[in-house]
Amino acid sequence: QVQLVESGGGLVQAGGSLRLSCAASGSIFSINDMGWYRQAPGKQRELVATITNGGNTNYADSVKGRFTISRDNAKNTVYLQMNSLKPEDTAVYYCAADIRRRAIPFTSRYWGQGTQVTVSS
Repeated sequence: QVQLVESGGGLVQAGGSLRLSCAASGSIFSINDMGWYRQAPGKQRELVATITNGGNTNYADSVKGRFTISRDNAKNTVYLQMNSLKPEDTAVYYCAADIRRRAIPFTSRYWGQGTQVTVSS
């Protein structure tokens, strides 16, 4: 059993900052890529940022220069620092991780439950 638990969402004014965290727990052998996705009302889920276990990062164009993804491999945790937030960043943010469980010879993608981020104008 593997769980991803997110925290850090909330309501913030435009121009403000929030930091999201997502901790993976359970029967984990290894974690490859981790990332953040978001889904706004009436829209499809979209990639926000990803990070490999070696620290290589990838960002959506819409968040480059404002958001920073990082991870703590010892804690199986990924973070998303969000600065200069805009109303269009309002969405449910989901973390995802590609995890190999102990005694399972393949990797699967796991998702968190989502955390609401609301940016007021």
